[in-house]
Amino acid sequence: MDKLEFLRRELESLREQSLFNEIRTIEGPQGAWIMVNGKKVLNLCSNNYLGFANHAELKEASKKAVDEYGVGPGAVRTIAGTQTIHLELERKLAEFKHAEACIALQGGFVANLAVIPAVTGEGDIIFSDELNHASIIDGCRLSRARVVRYAHNDVADFRRKIIENKDSARRMLVVTDGVFSMDGDIAPLPDIVDVADDYGVIVMVDDAHGEGVLGDSGRGIVNHFKLEGKVEIEVGTLSKAFGVMGGYITGPRVLIDYLKQKGRPFLFSTGLTPADTAAAIAAVDVLAKSDELVKKLWSNAVYFQEKLKDAGFDTGHTETPITPVMLGDEKTASMFSRKLFDEGVFAQSIAYPTVPRGKARIRCMLSAAHKKEDLDFAINAFLSVARELGI
Repeated sequence: MDKLEFLRRELESLREQSLFNEIRTIEGPQGAWIMVNGKKVLNLCSNNYLGFANHAELKEASKKAVDEYGVGPGAVRTIAGTQTIHLELERKLAEFKHAEACIALQGGFVANLAVIPAVTGEGDIIFSDELNHASIIDGCRLSRARVVRYAHNDVADFRRKIIENKDSARRMLVVTDGVFSMDGDIAPLPDIVDVADDYGVIVMVDDAHGEGVLGDSGRGIVNHFKLEGKVEIEVGTLSKAFGVMGGYITGPRVLIDYLKQKGRPFLFSTGLTPADTAAAIAAVDVLAKSDELVKKLWSNAVYFQEKLKDAGFDTGHTETPITPVMLGDEKTASMFSRKLFDEGVFAQSIAYPTVPRGKARIRCMLSAAHKKEDLDFAINAFLSVARELGI
């Protein structure tokens, strides 16, 4: 008896629907051009917005940290795993985000799992945007609070849901992505804050795709909308624009002090390695000194998106460097991605369950590492594949 036969059937079903994810292997560091399965291709897949993943200053800081602190902290942060370098990162991130305090964790996904169940529980209600990231969804599930979804970026629906449910809530939390990773649109955070304040709802934003992209020198969506001090919980990641690994939460000191006592990933899992921590500090330092890379990222995004639109491609509702090329059909998107790879462009198709059925797309991620000639190369590849497939 094969007890795992059901898994084989599930995998076969994914292949038949063109939903099986073929995971490619990158041979070397992230950059504008990378080696994938032995082929040099233009990289339009990674979240390396600012080119930090292979940045000289970050690499040098990481090497020095290994010499000074070793390769790992050796214990959970609350027992014997908090090193001075961890505290330096938290201080610099809080300063960068104009927040009172910060707690660093193992990843952005983990940060959501740490904070949501810590601040909400049975008897509470969480209002969650219907397109929120999987890590938010999982954090809400772990909290045991009642989750009420509101229509994507629909503040009027958010208000209606509060009115319908507030009388049965002990406490209320609203949580939203800052930038939505599949469509590239931005949460209407000022209006969300206004409505939340009317009803005493705690506000939380996951700014994974906003940091390094929005705001002054990439400080994120809260800074972008000048809402510092009005958003109680900010979650961030160090693995996208910061180019490293890890996550963090910033907010009032009372929140961070509480999470150091109650955040389960902080309590029960070893913290960041010294190498990761030092590289993240270097990334913050680079951004604090200059917004040159952020400006380059946006210049590339505007150029690429305008070229795509002029060529007749549908880029959806993006407001950021995240650039979806909407194709609809899952098999078409999968074929389009394979043909692009043949043309020397690495841009993966995104399909169900990451996005709704019938909303498959090629998601292009722009970077400050790209040159204009790189983007022209990509546009020509898109045009060539579209002609070949009759799109």
